[in-house]
Amino acid sequence: MFRRHLVPLMFLAAITSSGACRGRTKVAPAPGELPGPASGTPTARDVAAERAAAEARDRAERERLERERAEAERRRIMESVIYFGYDRSDLSAEARSTLDAKLGILAGSPSIRIRISGHADDRGSDEYNLALGQRRAAAAKRYLTQRGIVAGRIDVVSFGEEQPVCTAMHETCLAQNRRDEFQLTADGPLSQNR
Repeated sequence: MFRRHLVPLMFLAAITSSGACRGRTKVAPAPGELPGPASGTPTARDVAAERAAAEARDRAERERLERERAEAERRRIMESVIYFGYDRSDLSAEARSTLDAKLGILAGSPSIRIRISGHADDRGSDEYNLALGQRRAAAAKRYLTQRGIVAGRIDVVSFGEEQPVCTAMHETCLAQNRRDEFQLTADGPLSQNR
């Protein structure tokens, strides 16, 4: 008789215990995934890792923007124009200051090459203005090479009066045409820390 009651009791116990375990099935984490609580709530480690990743992304973005800003500023300096007095090819104090700013960039970036183009206003003959533009470009090149920039990195050309930036016949306009322009002719970073 004891056996007859024991079998149904064992059967009942087995059903009860298997039903109680059904809701507690453990799932192994996916490869590369950190185990977390079963409820899906992130752990402190998960939160810290996400915060560190977000800070690293923000820092990388700030650094990228700063590099772009610095590159744009160096390009602006390298392409800035210098001006000359009427019928003059000597460098003013302002022109020397502009060239000094270019010197630092050229010295720090040996792969950079530039072209200096000399220009003149339209007073005087075409031949005279071509020669004057050449003297102006040569004056800027000489200033840079005397301060350590290799002459082979700098090309000069004269356009004389052929490329005016202003065509009105008053002194303010004509003064804008008496200039040296600077163009980057070789690609390369303008950074000073290469």
